[in-house]
Amino acid sequence: MNSMKFYQKIETIKKEKPDMSYIDAVVWYCDENDIEIETVNKFISKTLKEKIELEARDLNYLPKVGKLPI
Repeated sequence: MNSMKFYQKIETIKKEKPDMSYIDAVVWYCDENDIEIETVNKFISKTLKEKIELEARDLNYLPKVGKLPI
């Protein structure tokens, strides 16, 4: 397993279950494959990390970042 394959698997889950968040998709994948959630951090690519972070901000799990007006 590498970060690209992991990312593709998570994207496949998201396509099959569009109402599932990226965070939930990662947790679901780990549950289904008996993988400890703490061990997948090495497989999370930069792109997947950014998508998870954006979702977390939208769900108020992380503080919102200020945006300057244009």
